[in-house]
Amino acid sequence: MNPQAKLLSITSLFLGSTITITSNHWIMAWTGLEINTLAILPLISKSHHPRAIEAATKYFLVQAAASALLLFSSMTNAWYTGQWDITQLTHPTSCLLLTTAISIKLGLVPFHFWFPEVLQGTSLTTGLLLATALKFPPITLLLLTSSSLNPTLLTIMAVASTALGGWAGLNQTQTRKILAFSSISHLGWMAIILVYNPKLTLITFYLYCLMTIPIFLTLDTIKTLKLTTMSTAWTKIPPLTATLMLMLLSLAGLPPLTGFLPKWLIIQELTKQEMTPTATIIALLSLLGLFFYLRLAYCATITLPPNSINHMKQWQTNKSTKMFITTFITLSIMLLPLSPMIFTTS
Repeated sequence: MNPQAKLLSITSLFLGSTITITSNHWIMAWTGLEINTLAILPLISKSHHPRAIEAATKYFLVQAAASALLLFSSMTNAWYTGQWDITQLTHPTSCLLLTTAISIKLGLVPFHFWFPEVLQGTSLTTGLLLATALKFPPITLLLLTSSSLNPTLLTIMAVASTALGGWAGLNQTQTRKILAFSSISHLGWMAIILVYNPKLTLITFYLYCLMTIPIFLTLDTIKTLKLTTMSTAWTKIPPLTATLMLMLLSLAGLPPLTGFLPKWLIIQELTKQEMTPTATIIALLSLLGLFFYLRLAYCATITLPPNSINHMKQWQTNKSTKMFITTFITLSIMLLPLSPMIFTTS
């Protein structure tokens, strides 16, 4: 891809996200989301592979439909209340339409079908943007309107997302699809607590990004797209592949690691809100995700191929990439001891 075109796309992504996050008017928020959609399309289709073109087309159609719904929701609210302010969304129909629009943009169940397919058709670096950076503006809009949203609807969608993210990921062999279903499952955890504690949703999203970024970068460094190639990838950079297991277990939410913190806080908050059955259900459903994370970890570090490939170990990688990955690996594994500080700031 042309470096100037790449720079323009990435700059537009930053611009679109900034416009949406900082705006308090629905039209400006919608404009930012549209800039984001148009900026990511060249990055999705840059390989010119038919699957990449298909992914870009699917992404464009889905995001255009969601943007139209969002605009219709804000116009309906303005028609009835005379308010274009994002925080003044009070009309019930507008709230329902907004929940639907943002759910489509994020990939929450039952509007999740596009996300695994689009992620499968792109490179790992573009997939990383789709799974993290491009979810921030829609989540910001949900946070700003959280007081107006229907808690029952969000709880049903959240539990369904966690369940489907776990079930559908069980029989996948492509790492990008596994990470897509992992993202859907984590979105369920964010959505379930949104109405009761919006700050906790934001903390969960930040920690999810911290854990997902190094996994995508590691898989991109060792050039692994399938489980079958993952079992032979450990010979390339053994230390990196060894830490991949810890990152995956952190994403699963096992106790000594960073990923345990958001799940612990959400279950604690749900219990305070007298939603113990919901907390129990969502905690049990996260075990489904744990199974495929363990399978990934098993393939990455514990499996020994029958015939090891004879090639030079790739000890030296790009220094800037190495520092970047190392920083995120440390944060994704060892952030749990900082939880008292997070409690005090939130």
